[in-house]
Amino acid sequence: MSAQVLIAGAGPTGLTLGIDLARRGIAVRIVDAAETFFDGSRGDGLQPRTLEVFHDLGVLDAVLAAGAPQAPMRVHLGGEFAGERRMTEWREPTPDIPYPNGWVLGQSDTEGVLRERLAEFGVKVESATALTGFTADDGGVTATLTHHGGTEEVRADYLIGADGGRSTVRRTLGIAFEGTTDESIRMLLGDVRADALDHSYGYWFAEPDAPMEGFAMSPLPGGRKFQFAAPLSGDSGADLEVLQDYVHRLSRRTDIVLSDLTWSTVWRPNIRLAERFRVGRVFLAGDAAHAHPPTGGQGLNTGVQDAYNLGWKLAAALRDPGEESEALLDTYETERRAVAAKVLGLSSEILDKTVNGDADAMSREGTDQLDISYRNLLSHSDPVSHSIADDGALQAGDRAPDAPLTTGTGEKVSLFELFRGPHATLLVFGGTPDETDSSDPGRSAALPATQIRVVSIAGPDAEPAEGILVDAGGHAHRAYSATPGTRALVRPDGYLALLTRP
Repeated sequence: MSAQVLIAGAGPTGLTLGIDLARRGIAVRIVDAAETFFDGSRGDGLQPRTLEVFHDLGVLDAVLAAGAPQAPMRVHLGGEFAGERRMTEWREPTPDIPYPNGWVLGQSDTEGVLRERLAEFGVKVESATALTGFTADDGGVTATLTHHGGTEEVRADYLIGADGGRSTVRRTLGIAFEGTTDESIRMLLGDVRADALDHSYGYWFAEPDAPMEGFAMSPLPGGRKFQFAAPLSGDSGADLEVLQDYVHRLSRRTDIVLSDLTWSTVWRPNIRLAERFRVGRVFLAGDAAHAHPPTGGQGLNTGVQDAYNLGWKLAAALRDPGEESEALLDTYETERRAVAAKVLGLSSEILDKTVNGDADAMSREGTDQLDISYRNLLSHSDPVSHSIADDGALQAGDRAPDAPLTTGTGEKVSLFELFRGPHATLLVFGGTPDETDSSDPGRSAALPATQIRVVSIAGPDAEPAEGILVDAGGHAHRAYSATPGTRALVRPDGYLALLTRP
């Protein structure tokens, strides 16, 4: 079976990319060497920016229904209750940030939701199918797949390595995976039942003189399981008896009996960043491009963002090959490698605090990925944009905020709903439909081969009219620091490609 894009790896990154391409009408194959789908919590924290991506991809409702908000953590020291803490403060939704809080859903459940969505486009994951080799040329990639039926040679326009930290794609390309692996630090992780504990809370058990050297039990949605996490001081297995020993020693309780261990692992800090994210027709994404510590919940989320950044760019290059599309594809590495480096620094900082036992080691403030920006990384120039870096106002490269609007018939609609889909969106403040032109050369240069939907937004005092959306509460004007004549071109991945003010 032929495909325009072949994706190696069916984790959250590969599945997100598959959905984004399939909804754009791109022929996709997604293969995974594993015989069965992963069954474990691993990356169970979904950041607010990832929830916005899932809204656009049409899976947010399923993710919210299957998951749960982060539970408060009950801290016990020396067997005595010492207080309750949250890793992040609960925030109320605002017009510009509708999903301000992280969400908990086991990685295997997230992958299940994404597979179901991908299947709606007629694409199914090909399990037990390993990418065992490939060659690339100027016209595409020839890949060898090995499965129970033997070997298969396939041709694709592009190959994406979303095949994890031991990526076959990265190793075949000979790309350096720069960073460190610290064998002195180990963490025991596992999914287990503990029926004596109230499942609506998380728990931290430790000794009073070593409060950061205990173990955590975080509730997982959809059942009675907890994710167990504990630092290891030496060699250890990862079986049920090892976890139970931690519970008896540090909780000082005999009623907490663990059972039904379905997934466990011993994790070592492997903090790495690929030297390149692209070589010709081959790209790296997710864990194949960057390896994160679990502290901060950044790994899965950064991989999803990789895929969301790459999908629309691949589609543009396939629709209209040429110099502009090639330049657009180059921005994937420029943008995402810079973000990965920044996020790795954040995760490493939290890991250091955890190892050192710092008082704020459990805090996860600043990890929501809403502040990720491509300022100064955009490949095009915008000579008419004002420099607004000093006053804190929105500028090109930033995340495009949400805002509620009212249609001419009085119906409510949000900017995120208007952004939703494979197109880009041009917001025109104070204009009328006949004053806008989505084929402007400057805009098409920023987003080659990309459909642009024009949205005209009037101020709070405007009368409803056909083709005009009214910013009744003024939220859109405030979020975009807009005055009449302001134009904001929003990329398909929800970031501002251009922002001009009169």
